[in-house]
Amino acid sequence: MSASVSTRRLTWLLAGLSMIGPFCIDTIFPAFLQMGAQLDAGPLAIQQTISVYLIAYAAMSIVHGPLSDAIGRRSVIVGGMVVFTLASVGCALSKDLPTLLAFRAVQGLSAGAGQIVGRAAIRDLFHGDDAQRLMSQVSMLFGIAPAIAPIVGGWILGWGEWPVIFWFLTAFSAVLLLATWLWFPETNPPAARMPLVARSLVRDYAAIFMNPRFQRLAAAGSFNFAGMFLYIASAPVFVMQHLHLGEGDFAWLFIPTIGGMVTGSYLSGRAAGRMSGDRSTSIGFMIGGIGAVLHIAYAAFADPFTIPWAVLPLFLTGVGVALVFPILTLAILDMYPRQRGSASSLQAFTSLVVAALVSGAMSPWLSHDPLHLALGSAALTLLGWMFWRWERNVCRRLPATPSEVAVVESPNQL
Repeated sequence: MSASVSTRRLTWLLAGLSMIGPFCIDTIFPAFLQMGAQLDAGPLAIQQTISVYLIAYAAMSIVHGPLSDAIGRRSVIVGGMVVFTLASVGCALSKDLPTLLAFRAVQGLSAGAGQIVGRAAIRDLFHGDDAQRLMSQVSMLFGIAPAIAPIVGGWILGWGEWPVIFWFLTAFSAVLLLATWLWFPETNPPAARMPLVARSLVRDYAAIFMNPRFQRLAAAGSFNFAGMFLYIASAPVFVMQHLHLGEGDFAWLFIPTIGGMVTGSYLSGRAAGRMSGDRSTSIGFMIGGIGAVLHIAYAAFADPFTIPWAVLPLFLTGVGVALVFPILTLAILDMYPRQRGSASSLQAFTSLVVAALVSGAMSPWLSHDPLHLALGSAALTLLGWMFWRWERNVCRRLPATPSEVAVVESPNQL
């Protein structure tokens, strides 16, 4: 098998593993009303099916990476897919909300294995421009998932009740499990592995987390993504209450959002080796900022609140997020070449904690008013940009360590 075919297969497999997360969240959005009625739960209680999942995902994300540093990338992904498949069966068979929430938590504990460990695997195999290109390609394919997931969820509801969605997730994860078993290479050989010792793990995590540069880069990426995720977490209210659309119309929100992410990922891959990461990141934040301003302007002055104009700024938001993400992620991974799994885990944990707070607190608080939603999204994007500017100012003022010099001076990094 040629190298190009192997890379293509790996790209699709990693993208599929990354899709588990958005599919697990977005396919159930159209079923919220039905789930609430059948489980005797209000909208806020049903919203916790997302928050519980994200909290569990975030908690386990700090384990996936170092576990893969110790026992190998492939074993962690295979184990995660086995647990996720069984948890999806449990969700499908749940008869009350507490049981469903318990299995949603188990889904969250296992769903991140493919995405988090997959990022480290990309950096294991590829360097420089090639790493950015593959990361962008995976992001581009991954970006399709949130667009089609609610559409798939609405289509499934036309064939049955809400448990069928979880049977679909069971089948999807089983296929990925088989594909991983057959085709995923072990990218972390025994000679490169590090022992998994609790005291060392805590010490390493503390060292990474207390690194001011890691904090700035992780915060910049997390808050920038959160500006878009606020709309995703608010999708049921935004689509069905503000846009006055039905359960099968979530595509109006997700297609422009994910279309922007796919476009931004494509542009990021094309820019690798042709444009500095500094400039690409600046352009990404600028485009995201324009989208935020347009959101605020439309929400403030539009009457009535209609499609497609209400959702078109989300395209720019998605472009901005996708341009920024690969560069910040690779910069973090390059800071810790022997602990890429741990660095990827801690970055994911940071993003997921922010996403869980957005889903569990900001979305219920702001989603009742489109203007409040737009202002909240803009504030998150602005906060991400401020952390990134802080990072750039520090890099210009202070001498960097040798590893940071390599990252900063690389033509496709920060």
